Amino acid sequence: MNDLTELWRDGTHSCVMVSCCSGAELQLCDSAGNIVLRELYPSKSDLYERAQMLRVDDRLRYPSPRTSR
Repeated sequence: MNDLTELWRDGTHSCVMVSCCSGAELQLCDSAGNIVLRELYPSKSDLYERAQMLRVDDRLRYPSPRTSR
């Protein structure tokens, strides 16, 4: 059985932990609910540390504009 926990949410992303008996999965989703990053961790403490790193990453809040070619 999987347990889903939202760790944080800002204006553009949400960070979710999916835990099960074999470890934990971090999912970073955009505002439309699409998963943009998925990482597996053997322990919740490692996942919490990574989630905090993502939360303070300015590149997520202010992505660089895409240039067309």
